[in-house]
Amino acid sequence: MSGLIEIHDLNKSYGKKLVLKNIHLTLNGGQIVGLLGPNGSGKTTLIKILNGLLKDYQGEVSIDQQPVGVHSKKMISYLPDEPYFENWMTTSDALNLFVDMYEDFDLNKALSLMERMEIDKKIKIKELSKGMKEKFQLILVMSRRAKIYILDEPLGGIDPAARELILDTILNNYAQDALVLLSTHLIADIEKIFDEVIFIKNGEIVLHENSEELRSQRHASINDIFKEEFKC
Repeated sequence: MSGLIEIHDLNKSYGKKLVLKNIHLTLNGGQIVGLLGPNGSGKTTLIKILNGLLKDYQGEVSIDQQPVGVHSKKMISYLPDEPYFENWMTTSDALNLFVDMYEDFDLNKALSLMERMEIDKKIKIKELSKGMKEKFQLILVMSRRAKIYILDEPLGGIDPAARELILDTILNNYAQDALVLLSTHLIADIEKIFDEVIFIKNGEIVLHENSEELRSQRHASINDIFKEEFKC
């Protein structure tokens, strides 16, 4: 059976620097996968390629057995690691934008999640704190009925007290057959939701395992295994 994401012989360079090296990867639906590695390991470059934001690479990348393009953009709901709305916009403006752009966007779900996280429906985005902006953007991304969710550092600016709520939002707002690919540095806070983990180092995948099997084999948490692998 083909995976939702299939990558073969992927290489990507910036000038003379090779930042992704011979990546081979198959990811199936119905799971949450952690993409883990230190800064500069190639995580964000890989994520941008999957989202069609970088195109000058060598190798094959397919989403649902089709090349990255119009089809994959409809399938993927993407949360970048930086804010992507203009400060003049209100939360209502952003909601309307998602309604216009994505046929699979569930406005009622978004409004319900906003109420749960106490985000005003008409507040200007520039008036939100960094953490509230990240919560709002996650709400928009998780309110799409997508086949693939790619989340780049969804807990980056979230205070520890709110992280359980964010994890619950992720866990309870994707279809059973969808794939969630999540990049994070906060492994200890989030590893309990991972079905699989990928370790990437210097542009190469050095480990791709089922989370429970890996913990059992190594008699350690994913966070401790990560520290050992990367000598943190």
